Amino acid sequence: MAYQKLGRDASARKALFRDLVTDLFIQERIQTTEAKAKEVRSIAEKLITLAKRGDLHARRQVAAFVRREAADENQDAIQKLFSELAKRYADRPGGYTRILKLGPRRGDGAPMVYLELVDRA
Repeated sequence: MAYQKLGRDASARKALFRDLVTDLFIQERIQTTEAKAKEVRSIAEKLITLAKRGDLHARRQVAAFVRREAADENQDAIQKLFSELAKRYADRPGGYTRILKLGPRRGDGAPMVYLELVDRA
């Protein structure tokens, strides 16, 4: 199997991934379960690679997946991805995200992690 189902049907899983990827681009660091982070990481890396390309077709492909939520008062998540994040990773061939393990969640013991965008370098 190429992906985890995460106990959801296809539409709920796609909505979850869209929300998590959008939040990752806006906040640059999110806290989630390890299973969700591993799935979201591959999607986020592909979208950043598209943003590095920077043409109209890439922008439309990203806009079809990332939600239009405000990153700050001047731009939304898609604009931030193309203007800031694509420039930050222009010289980096891949590996734009990092997973930092936190430990088990208090209620059900699910392993929690931080999924974050790596700094420049």
